[in-house]
Amino acid sequence: MLMTGTEYIESLRKLNTRVYMFGEKIENWVDHPMIKPSINCLAVTYDLAQDPEYADLMTAKSSITGEKINRFAHLHQSSEDLKKKVKMQRLCGQKTASCFQRCVGMDAFNAVFSTTFEIDEKYGTHYHENFVKYLKYIQENDLVVDGAMTDPKGDRALAPHQQKDPDLFLRIKEVREDGIIVRGAKCHQTGSINSHEHLIMPTIAMKEEDKAYAVSFAVESDAEGVYMIYGRQSCDTRKMEENADVDLGNKQFGGQEALVVFDDVFVPNERVFLCGEYDFAGMMVERFAGYHRQSYGGCKVGVGDVIIGAAALAADYNGAAKASHVKDKIIEMTHLNETLYCCGIACSTEGYATKAGNYQIDLLLANVCKQNVTRYPYEIVRLAEDIAGGLMVTMPSEKDFKSDTVVGKEGETIGDICNKYFAAAPTCSTEDRMRILRLLENICLGSSAVGYRTESLHGAGSPQAQRIMIARQGNISEKKELAKAIAGIK
Repeated sequence: MLMTGTEYIESLRKLNTRVYMFGEKIENWVDHPMIKPSINCLAVTYDLAQDPEYADLMTAKSSITGEKINRFAHLHQSSEDLKKKVKMQRLCGQKTASCFQRCVGMDAFNAVFSTTFEIDEKYGTHYHENFVKYLKYIQENDLVVDGAMTDPKGDRALAPHQQKDPDLFLRIKEVREDGIIVRGAKCHQTGSINSHEHLIMPTIAMKEEDKAYAVSFAVESDAEGVYMIYGRQSCDTRKMEENADVDLGNKQFGGQEALVVFDDVFVPNERVFLCGEYDFAGMMVERFAGYHRQSYGGCKVGVGDVIIGAAALAADYNGAAKASHVKDKIIEMTHLNETLYCCGIACSTEGYATKAGNYQIDLLLANVCKQNVTRYPYEIVRLAEDIAGGLMVTMPSEKDFKSDTVVGKEGETIGDICNKYFAAAPTCSTEDRMRILRLLENICLGSSAVGYRTESLHGAGSPQAQRIMIARQGNISEKKELAKAIAGIK
């Protein structure tokens, strides 16, 4: 059954998720002003699935049950499915101008599904059966799952088993007859607080010495021993200001990251999908990373659409829309944004079936997609800030614009003065101009930046991670043979 956005929010209230912020436990985290916008973002993924206009993108037929499900819980069955995924992500980015936090779980589903099939094929385990039953439960209940891969890592020069503190990579502490005990943490976890479940994967390829760290499993967000520490964002406490509105830029939506701690958490056997088979850790990581790097050709493009629109409005409001250099900058922003989209569609079009039956993207093109995402959004933001002007970061507060404190010799208030001196083109009000500049500040520099600017660099792996994969997938030896053939070298 497909939930509505309201039903999703209400379902979170039934959880006993342990959330900490500013050194204190947050009892009612669902309604906390700093967390609420990120929950609203997720609610959009539910409401769009209810809208007939977007049903083809937002829903799919389950390959497990045959029932209609939210596409965020779907196993890709074709290249067309992979393309619809990217288009869905662009749509969600356009509707929220932020991170809607559901992509990581979807990408984890597809990576774990295909990898567990091949683990069972080699070792005769039951991980794939476990996972299919788990995903069926997720689909039937329309749940949000946080896909968790990134470990704290400690000293990057050392392997997991070499770390001074063994908990710096999440590990199997104990294997019991009925399950396992795990300990450690996952950091930078997108949407973790707002998820019903967590699907854990290893963070790197491993050797035999690290097999205690080769683990994949699922737990409820409020499982005993699991707790989360909310990650700060720039300008985040603005959301806690009384009657905050204009200053927020994107008042309704926002992203969310957290440190998720596993303090000796018990995982029953039926929720274990990898337990010491270290030779498959790399496969799971590589497949997940490929899917998630494809994702950025959709979600970042949707947010980019909003940035381009906001920059164009800022030009209108500043009276500069007809300037040739402004027109050219908006053209360049559009070119860069659509190039990112092209990469997302291309790696989807070149998708292929795995042994398990779901579809994998072209790994080389997916990594090229993400490599571009580490660069182009920064240029898009630079151009948007150029068009917007310095007022984007120097304007007084919303309270100043609404202040009735008298300061002028003719009885003008602070509000009168602000509205007078920050007026621009007669086609807009001063408040409308402030709103669009605050939106750009929010996306380019503020609390939505976690869903666009900085995440474009580090999300789904930092630039060097893609370059390693591009080198591995680039098939230079074959290219050498092509050159030899043309040059006549035997």
